[in-house]
Amino acid sequence: MRAITFQGTGKVQVDNVDDPTIEEPGDIVLKVTSTAICGSDLHLYDGFIPEMRKGDVLGHEFMGEIVAVGSGVTKFKTGDRVLVPFNIACGHCAYCRMDAFSLCDNTNPDHEKVEPLYGQSPGGMFGYSHLFGGYAGGQAEYVRVPHADVGLVAVSESLPDEKVLFLTDIFPTGYQAVEQVGTGPGDMVAVWGAGPVGQFAIRSAFLLGAERVFSLDFEEGRLELARQAGAETINLSKEDSYERLLDLTGGKLPNRCIDAVGLEAHGASVIGNIYDKAKTAMMLESDRPNALRDAIMCCRKGGAVSIPGVYAGFVDKFPIGAAFGKGLMMRGGQTNTRAYMERLLKRIEAGEIDPSTIISHRGTLEDGPEFYRNFRDNRSEFTKCVMTP
Repeated sequence: MRAITFQGTGKVQVDNVDDPTIEEPGDIVLKVTSTAICGSDLHLYDGFIPEMRKGDVLGHEFMGEIVAVGSGVTKFKTGDRVLVPFNIACGHCAYCRMDAFSLCDNTNPDHEKVEPLYGQSPGGMFGYSHLFGGYAGGQAEYVRVPHADVGLVAVSESLPDEKVLFLTDIFPTGYQAVEQVGTGPGDMVAVWGAGPVGQFAIRSAFLLGAERVFSLDFEEGRLELARQAGAETINLSKEDSYERLLDLTGGKLPNRCIDAVGLEAHGASVIGNIYDKAKTAMMLESDRPNALRDAIMCCRKGGAVSIPGVYAGFVDKFPIGAAFGKGLMMRGGQTNTRAYMERLLKRIEAGEIDPSTIISHRGTLEDGPEFYRNFRDNRSEFTKCVMTP
């Protein structure tokens, strides 16, 4: 089959690779009908996530039609059209039983590699390095999906792929980001990053009743998309985040701040940019926390900071004093995708949100290498791509 494979930092290509097969009774094989490149895929592309190997099949946002079913699968059959969450969860460990699917105890065979970094291992993920199981991803014609009865969600033929594809990751990620810090009526929410996750955090904040939402980014094209969703925008290439938020909120500051950027952030401060890039280049710091620093400093006393942006290791110059002194709550973590998919699907079916509005590019797997380059280098015009095999 054809698939997009990792070839080293800054290089992916479309290769012929072996077709997936049923390996365990709970597996299915999926014929992929749509897949996408996620912002966190760029962390692989840029070499920030270790344990990537040449030839690894990429991609963790995908959906399609079941073409083979393992003997232990009871809820699905050949021909079913399904969505696949990016986390792989067993369904019966203590974490899965409380819907914390990203923390599954049993789906990361490489747990001993990540435990020294994190203390404990999260669960497995599709197409996301051999720190998280080395599972082949879904930027391919076919993919093996383990624990099918746990993860898969059936979807009606009446809804096109483009409206539901993002339920596999970025829509639930944006939604969890604002929900996990208790966002509701009367809240003022500031979202750093107007990329795909930031766009869904903005829209989800409004779905949850937020009074005002602010979007902060350097890219005018993405800020325009945020304005279309109702956000008030701050262009960080022209305005200071703290002073502008202070002005817009009448001195209050937002009480819910979302870092939807993560480890490859850059900031308005030239000195801060140089500092973080130099530290990461010398391997003295693994992640660049510019957006997180800013979110903490701009958050109202007694408020909360949510971190859906991916972080991988260690950061420097972390303003723990500000977080402590202002009594901030902080939440982060990989999204417990399966816990949100059905309820958000109902929102789409009811016409409350159309996720396809953030799509900027469409193509096939053969366009994948160009899409990766554009996603990294042309962020004002490139928000989200969808590929069909």
